[in-house]
Amino acid sequence: ELARRASEVVGIDVRDQRQVRDGYRFVQVEGTALPFEDRSFDVVLSNHVIEHVGHESEQLQHLREVRRVLADEGVVYLAVPNKWIVVEPHFRLPFLSWLPQRLADRYVRSRHKGSFYDCDLPTRKRFLRLAGDAGLEAREITLDAMRVYDRLESPKGPLARLLRAPEWALKTLMPAVPTLVYLLRKRKTS
Repeated sequence: ELARRASEVVGIDVRDQRQVRDGYRFVQVEGTALPFEDRSFDVVLSNHVIEHVGHESEQLQHLREVRRVLADEGVVYLAVPNKWIVVEPHFRLPFLSWLPQRLADRYVRSRHKGSFYDCDLPTRKRFLRLAGDAGLEAREITLDAMRVYDRLESPKGPLARLLRAPEWALKTLMPAVPTLVYLLRKRKTS
């Protein structure tokens, strides 16, 4: 869909696991450095990426690189799993993302899901601080994104009824939302 609407779409990842290969250019990368010129993109999508780039310092570097390649009036869509979700989405283990690294590693090994826990889901507070430190303004749009998704996918389903609840009630349910969604823009300098 993006390829139909944009002049150019570039996908990046550390491994080439593409199932669709037409309509965009793919670049394989290592680490958080992006091999693009400053202000190269009007729109950047970072969809469930930041938790995989490493811990706090690497996450900050990821956001700084996103800001660097973003056009001055550009926008970033960033989604990240909610750290406080009961079942961690990558390993499907209850409370995994709540644990300190050492205990999380042990938990993953004890359930034969790997040798260590290789994700670091930032809390809302940490994410907003990192975004600010990277020179980005962040606006959480999780509920708006859920409404758009529901309108497109199941306009009469149970989520649609839930999303008609008062805003204060929806905000109390946010710890149960599996994904947090943000719009980011370059912070204006005075």
